[in-house]
Amino acid sequence: MSSAPDPKALMKIAQLKKPYGIKGWVWVFSETDNREDIFAMQPWWMKTATGMQPLTVKAWRQQGSGIVAQFEQVPDRNVAETMNGVTVWVEDVLPETAADEYYWSDLVGLKVINEQDEYLGDITEMFETGAHDIMRVAVTSDSLDNEERLIPWHKQTVMQVDMASKTVVAAWPSDY
Repeated sequence: MSSAPDPKALMKIAQLKKPYGIKGWVWVFSETDNREDIFAMQPWWMKTATGMQPLTVKAWRQQGSGIVAQFEQVPDRNVAETMNGVTVWVEDVLPETAADEYYWSDLVGLKVINEQDEYLGDITEMFETGAHDIMRVAVTSDSLDNEERLIPWHKQTVMQVDMASKTVVAAWPSDY
């Protein structure tokens, strides 16, 4: 068995849900775009009250529109009942991004400034819609006003990203 990794070097990839059947299978909610990709990311770790513990996949399959899996650490339905809500983590396995690409997790926390050099707030969340990815820009004690903003992540809106200074310059007037 490998030693537990540093929790700061881990990335959340899934969450376990309710049991499936009587043999210890559990529904798995994958947080990756291609849901099955999580099974190529190994080893898995789960956070417990006693720290990070390994979680070893014995088998998995698509079940309807979801995914179910069986684990060495979950021998039966009784144990599976206790797994609902457990988060699944892996060591950071993401490839380097191109110069103009960013992982959402790297953008959360950046300051957003508009072209008039007004501080709009900090990115607290990134999410997708049918049209564009969206930055949720939350108010801080130093921001221009008390308005939360939802700003599209688009080449016409995002003018510059400076990871060194942790800022995003957006073409987004304060009265939008």
